Amino acid sequence: MSTNNSAGLVFGRLRGKPGSQESVCVARAGGHGPRMAEPPPHIDGIVESVLYSDDLPRAVAFYRDELGLELMAGDGERFQALRAGPQVLLLFKRGGTLAPTEVPGGVIPPHDGRGPHHIGFAVSKSSFGAWRRRLQTHGIPVESETTWERGGRSVYFRDPDGHLVELVTPGIWPNY
Repeated sequence: MSTNNSAGLVFGRLRGKPGSQESVCVARAGGHGPRMAEPPPHIDGIVESVLYSDDLPRAVAFYRDELGLELMAGDGERFQALRAGPQVLLLFKRGGTLAPTEVPGGVIPPHDGRGPHHIGFAVSKSSFGAWRRRLQTHGIPVESETTWERGGRSVYFRDPDGHLVELVTPGIWPNY
């Protein structure tokens, strides 16, 4: 049993298979009795990830020129969207999205981030060596390499803003 103190919720297993309606009991601490929680709808994947940069043109150049991501949209001053396979990497100027942004279909709420973040890009096992050579040829220091027990491999390095970038082959998670 675990308690989320900020919301006063208690989570625990009742009976049944994991993920079934019978497997999760949710009750308010202080006793309004257990109620069965509906399982959440399925998540299909991650569509976009965000990194924040103090120097957006430098960050765009790194991800475009060093990693080969394709520019899709953006103004190059406040944000830039780049294609990363079927996903989107959004680069935002740090502090550039602290106010709501009106777009033709609505409003994007404010957001921002501080400190180094992490992003992992999927690469094929057959391209892993070529990626290692490219990093070396382009003078990008490798911080670490890992071989995972499922057979996947990762190489870690930093972008110009200090974010930890990972190139990772299949075989690290049950779903990748």
